[in-house]
Amino acid sequence: MGNVVAIANQKGGVGKTTTAVNLGASVADAGYPTLLVDLDPQCNATVALGESKDATPTIYDCLCGELTLDEAARPTAAERLDLVPSTPELAGANVELPRIAGSETSLRDRIGTVRDRYLLTLLDCPPSLGPLTVNALVAADSVIVPVQTEYFALEGLAGLLDTLGLIQRELNPRLTVSGMILTMHDARTRLARDVEREVREHFPELVFDTVIPRNVRLGEAPSFGVPALRHAPHSAGTAAYLRLAKEVAARG
Repeated sequence: MGNVVAIANQKGGVGKTTTAVNLGASVADAGYPTLLVDLDPQCNATVALGESKDATPTIYDCLCGELTLDEAARPTAAERLDLVPSTPELAGANVELPRIAGSETSLRDRIGTVRDRYLLTLLDCPPSLGPLTVNALVAADSVIVPVQTEYFALEGLAGLLDTLGLIQRELNPRLTVSGMILTMHDARTRLARDVEREVREHFPELVFDTVIPRNVRLGEAPSFGVPALRHAPHSAGTAAYLRLAKEVAARG
């Protein structure tokens, strides 16, 4: 049975979508069916995989309609990597969902057969701890937290971990933290090295060994509508996400 993993951090610009797209592509490249669910109204993961923001059906039709995730999934240009696209209309779900009793379980109730069809389902969360992220955390088996190696890296992590604890107690007792992945790392700077050391000291059991470097090819790939694995297969960024995929598999 496949795993459902949320990629979450309420801070923006920390590499959530880059991690979701390239981790998903790396697992798919290893031969395993993978699903990426875009839960961000900005639709960045959708565009990064070459889909239009006008594509239908979307995750909105699952959260606020009757479709299951497997019914909304569509193939992408990357072999074995499917996508449930997002839409700007998803922003309305932040208003609509709280009006529905028990809406925190909407995504979990629409999981359908994805655990049977896909080895890994990745939920790309928006940069907030609002209804969309809460739905992802309630539906997920585990969560991966991207952490940018910059000055404010630890800011908000305490709040995120508090939210995870609340969801574990009240809504999803099986939820675990798969790990924290350090992103946009520039080993040439003292700041990045200091932040890495601090994060590893605070969360010694949680931080993945793999570190994602600051890499131009990772930033270019979305403009071509493909993962970095297809855009620049020999880049440092691609190699890092291939290593991360192996670590995620090892952690289960």
